Amino acid sequence: MGEETELKIPRHIGIIMDGNGRWAKKRLLPRSAGHVKGAEVFRTITRHCEKLGVEALTVYAFSTENWSRPKGEIEGIMNLMRSYLRDAFTFEGENIKIRFIGERSALASDIVELMESLEATSRENTGLILNIAFNYGGREEICRAARLLAARVASGELKVEDIDQELFGSLTYTASCPEVDMILRPSGEERLSNFLLWQSAYSEFVFMDTLWPDFTPEKLEEAIEIYSSRSRRFGASE
Repeated sequence: MGEETELKIPRHIGIIMDGNGRWAKKRLLPRSAGHVKGAEVFRTITRHCEKLGVEALTVYAFSTENWSRPKGEIEGIMNLMRSYLRDAFTFEGENIKIRFIGERSALASDIVELMESLEATSRENTGLILNIAFNYGGREEICRAARLLAARVASGELKVEDIDQELFGSLTYTASCPEVDMILRPSGEERLSNFLLWQSAYSEFVFMDTLWPDFTPEKLEEAIEIYSSRSRRFGASE
């Protein structure tokens, strides 16, 4: 890392892992090759976040909109997910607590069972909290919280005037994590794509041109340097 800026390690980083397909296309490879390489990079970056002292990492692995992709690509992603759930997401001995956020009802039962097993085996870990957003959409997460509150109001458990930002936030998937300090998107795109819409209200956005399969720990540190150079006022005047 550079020495000019006093580094402030984000407590919680969100990453939109983008560019797998373009990486494969540039190399005349099938899109599945990009997803495989991207999954390898995910493991490397997760370990580096743990090394740097990041408390929570939320990665965008598969969005609710990704179902519109070609059937073969979706099947490849699901099979890759099965493989990584069995072998690669364990981070055995690394004290990483793994959680999956998103809607599970549309996923195959064996994938859900593997997710639940991995969450159970890492539940007591006390290091980095790793949230893997799979079949996740920010708007749907907000609707889900609204439905939960509406049900409590309808049952008489809660009054409408009791609903505030703190209560609403407690019903989001990342409620147990620190606020999201930094949203990182490699690949050259500069949009959220329905990722952590509620949580990113005061996040710092860092966009980089590197495709995700080419992303390195050095690039992560570069992104953190950019984050560290920002003045975060949370709406207050200078």
